[in-house]
Amino acid sequence: MYETSKQLFEKAKHYIPGGVNSPVRAFRSVGGDPLFIAWAQGSKVYDVDGNAFIDYVGSWGPMILGHRHPTVIEALQHALERGTSFGAPTEAEVEFARMLVEAVPSLEMVRLANSGTEATMSAIRLARGYTERTEIIKFSGCYHGHADDLLVKAGSGATTLGIPDSKGVPDDTARHTITLPFNDLDAVGKTVDANGKAIAAIIVEPIPGNMGVVIPRIEFLAGIRELCDHYGIVLIFDEVMSGFRVAWGGAQSLFGVIPDLTCLGKIIGGGLPIGAFGGKREIMENLAPSGPVYQAGTLSGNPLATTAGLATLKLLAQPGTYERLEKLGNDLTREVDQRARQAGQAICSNRVGSMFSIFFTNERVIDYKTALRSDTVKFSRYFHAMLKRGVYLAPSQFEAGFISSAHSEEDVTKTVEAVEEAFKEV
Repeated sequence: MYETSKQLFEKAKHYIPGGVNSPVRAFRSVGGDPLFIAWAQGSKVYDVDGNAFIDYVGSWGPMILGHRHPTVIEALQHALERGTSFGAPTEAEVEFARMLVEAVPSLEMVRLANSGTEATMSAIRLARGYTERTEIIKFSGCYHGHADDLLVKAGSGATTLGIPDSKGVPDDTARHTITLPFNDLDAVGKTVDANGKAIAAIIVEPIPGNMGVVIPRIEFLAGIRELCDHYGIVLIFDEVMSGFRVAWGGAQSLFGVIPDLTCLGKIIGGGLPIGAFGGKREIMENLAPSGPVYQAGTLSGNPLATTAGLATLKLLAQPGTYERLEKLGNDLTREVDQRARQAGQAICSNRVGSMFSIFFTNERVIDYKTALRSDTVKFSRYFHAMLKRGVYLAPSQFEAGFISSAHSEEDVTKTVEAVEEAFKEV
């Protein structure tokens, strides 16, 4: 029996908390009912109601080649003929690890996991085991998955100790996390000077995407690197979102700042669940079975995920891929900015490569504090105005948008036309 998105959502709420398996999908921040997707192809998704949308969610980042790329699908079909999971080493995961190590500057060794959350959680544990310290620093608005010690929010002041951001997170766990403002090197310096010998790691998204896209100051990342070197702190780049998105070697290759450990996910699985973390051999060899820091996973190195990942990375490595993504991103944001000026709309466009955000604010968004001053009511109206015109954006002011290599110049033109009309309604 044919069911609409609305009917499916009502049914889902009986069996799934909130009707969704990840909170932002519920459309709570923009209002209305979520789309239930039936299928996708290239730059477009199609819902169960028969509507087509130009897709800038891209499964929240992984679909950099677009949906159902024929090369990835063919590789997966061959892999399926051999089996879906073995719980044992495979040739594909060795080749996959080799490709990651050769591509990402910080990687000398890498361990595969099943999600970005697993990767960041494991990297934190490894940093603590390696340094024999307990405290970590993260930054307001940087999301690193839902592990207990990373689900904290900033309070007042530059060196506020962690306050749980979710029920179920013990205060004693969160208190080991210090939260600082992103892009504020002075705050980091003062905190590290006061607590340096207790801090195991500083974890940061080099390009945050979960408060919307925020562009880092180069001196901010470079300054953190210097502080970590001075105090023996492990610097962790969470490149789950930016890895292979903004450049072949990730944000670290783009900005020339090399961390000790890097966390990856999303794109490297080619649309299948995956995570990875890696870095200096000296640190990585502390992982079991080589060392005393335990980490494991039944489905880690899954043959389907590594197959899709290998196929995706090989396509991304082809000449001209990132140049084209850069051009599409530049064309889109330039035209959106122009339409905003013509409509008298105050917006801030932030973009790095093929990830972008449009904030409804008249100031530059440089951190979590300035992001939160955006007009979320206006964004909600904008979101629905765009959806009505066949453009699917992330249903939150504080999420990134993603362009794929499957997007065409025609897609960009149609999107800009939709933006022009949407600005009249918000």
